[in-house]
Amino acid sequence: MEQEPLLNEHNKQEYPPMHTAEHILNQTMVRMFGCERSRNAHIERKKSKCDYRLAAAPTEEQVAELERRVNEVIGRGMEVSYEYVRRDEVPAEVDLGKLPDDASETLRLVRIGDYDLCACVGKHVANTAEIGQFKIISHDWNADTGVWRMRFKLL
Repeated sequence: MEQEPLLNEHNKQEYPPMHTAEHILNQTMVRMFGCERSRNAHIERKKSKCDYRLAAAPTEEQVAELERRVNEVIGRGMEVSYEYVRRDEVPAEVDLGKLPDDASETLRLVRIGDYDLCACVGKHVANTAEIGQFKIISHDWNADTGVWRMRFKLL
């Protein structure tokens, strides 16, 4: 049996379904709006929030489409898998901008089927079918900062 590499200590305990939903949400935002993944997220069991830098506030139609697309991805029942790689082997499409300065040389990549790939040490479900239904409960736009904050929960 292969031993799991030693990674940096993780400073929080995520609720795996919500944390995995955040990965799907982030990739869907990248695909829909061409923005970066959320740099400011608060992920909890009951409800969560993510902030995104955007050029303009999403329309209500875009918000509804975002929710629909996230649920479509969840409904595909994709496997969530892990791969350990050296930092210099990380694929170019993986953003390492959120890594702490003291991140280990070996990184864990989390893959959600053919939909998302990112570096993460958190806890995730084994299959997206375990997540449940994604629901956007509120959102607001800060024109001064160009930040759209959205809050969501799982049903």
